[in-house]
Amino acid sequence: MHEQRLRNTIKLQRAKLNLTQEQLADRVKVSRKTINTIENGKFIPSTVLALQLSHALGVTVEELFGLERSRA
Repeated sequence: MHEQRLRNTIKLQRAKLNLTQEQLADRVKVSRKTINTIENGKFIPSTVLALQLSHALGVTVEELFGLERSRA
């Protein structure tokens, strides 16, 4: 059976804009820790937060998030 895991490119997209986690957090009105846990795959954001992140970073949601398949 295959397990699907959500991958994200937030750290990469944030780096392209020279934004710190704190600066991105301020843009989307969450804590820096929330950004950190999303970047590290420990927290999956709500649809609303995913849309806010994509808007703040100037990319589509699909560019930020996708499914990775791994063998379970």
